[in-house]
Amino acid sequence: MTTSSRPKRLGFFTRLLDEGSAAERYRLATEQIVHAERYGFDSAWVAQHHFHEAEGGLPSPFVFLAQVAARTSRIRLGTGIITLPLENPVRVAEDAAVLDLLSDGRLEIGVGTGGTPSSFTAFGLDSANRSEIYERHLATVRDAWAGKPLEGGDTLYPSAPHLNGRVWQATFSTWGGARAGRAGDGLMLSRTQPRPKEAPQASLAEIQHPIIDAYLEALPEGAEPRIVASRSLFVADDREKALRLAEKGLRRVVDGFAAKGHVIPGNSLADILAALDTHVGTAADVIESLSRDTTLPRVTDLVFQVHSVDPPHADILRSIELIATDVAPALGWQSAAPRSEKRVALVR
Repeated sequence: MTTSSRPKRLGFFTRLLDEGSAAERYRLATEQIVHAERYGFDSAWVAQHHFHEAEGGLPSPFVFLAQVAARTSRIRLGTGIITLPLENPVRVAEDAAVLDLLSDGRLEIGVGTGGTPSSFTAFGLDSANRSEIYERHLATVRDAWAGKPLEGGDTLYPSAPHLNGRVWQATFSTWGGARAGRAGDGLMLSRTQPRPKEAPQASLAEIQHPIIDAYLEALPEGAEPRIVASRSLFVADDREKALRLAEKGLRRVVDGFAAKGHVIPGNSLADILAALDTHVGTAADVIESLSRDTTLPRVTDLVFQVHSVDPPHADILRSIELIATDVAPALGWQSAAPRSEKRVALVR
């Protein structure tokens, strides 16, 4: 089994689900990303979700990331993901090119077919055609960035051919993994996904290893693998507090996951944590839990999110600190962020 020998990059992911108005969600998520940069995280990712505020709070990731770019200076800014079938691909290419300039080249572009079926109706589309639309839109985005003439003969301004090397494709399937590999793109793995009917007790790693295998097998010779593993992770100084917040958050959403195909074997918190692949506790607890995830040694990027625990903002900030100082180093991450040197002055 192929593993990654390179130092891992550490990411923070948010679906902008803090309690409060949309404006409050954006303010708090911005603070969390600024805090992640301060603690050395390498990247921050935001999800796009239309219409359903309980599932995701952000329909316009490029707009949001533009203001985050103004508040940060080093951390890379990614979309995780743009639901590409629902977007005008030329506008995606344009907005990404502008944002990359505004952020001094820090943009990473995750794309996928996602989105709830009803969202497609609002955009005048049929969810059943999402894969075909996705392929067509992604080709248009790539051509625009490459400087090829668009329909009618115009070409993209500002040009951004370099962005074709920063595409990440999200998928639940080996077929999608192979597609990302053939294109030389990065691969984005989900924090959880329903188990197949023939293997209801399969671990998340057992589902994702074949996706990674398909990706690596299809990757062109010489292309550098880029594999993100997103994981639900909430760390606190006190185990009981972590579990109490997790129980509150997870019981709020467990029925929704079950409706999407997740099999919840029982009603205990342990059953729900296992079924939704959620790691909760002290730093030592989650290091032990994550050490059993055999996917992680194979990936280049570890990206952590607190969903669906969704603890209060102050606890998210503390979790970010504990991940950076205790958890991520134990999993092979080394901070590349420059540390400020202390200066000593003699005062008489």
